[in-house]
Amino acid sequence: MRGVMSDSFSIVKIGGSQYKVSIGDVFKIEQVKGKAGDKLTFDKVYLIYSKGKVSVGKPIVRGAKVEAKIIDQIKGEKIKILKYKAKSRYRRKIGHRQRYTRIEITKV
Repeated sequence: MRGVMSDSFSIVKIGGSQYKVSIGDVFKIEQVKGKAGDKLTFDKVYLIYSKGKVSVGKPIVRGAKVEAKIIDQIKGEKIKILKYKAKSRYRRKIGHRQRYTRIEITKV
C-alpha cells in the first residue's frame, strides 16, 4: 500500500522497527495512542534522500522530523497458539490478534 512515488525518502525508527517512508505512504505500525485524524511526529530519522543528496545521521539526522496522520486503529489476523504435552492430557488452544495503527506520511 504505497502512496505517490516521489524522488525523496527517509529511514525512520517507529516503535521498535525501521521504515523507509516518503510523502503519501500509508502503512501499519505498532499501536500508538490516538484517534483518527491525530498528528504524529517521529524525530528518530536515520537517513534522508532528497533530489540526489543523501544525509546520513550519526546515529540520527539532527533537526529532521517526519510527520504523519493517524488513519485508523486496526487489528491484525488471528494467530492460533496450540500447546500440547504428550501422555499427560495437557492441551491448550488460545488465540491472539495484534493491534496496529494505520498511518499516512504527510511531511518529511
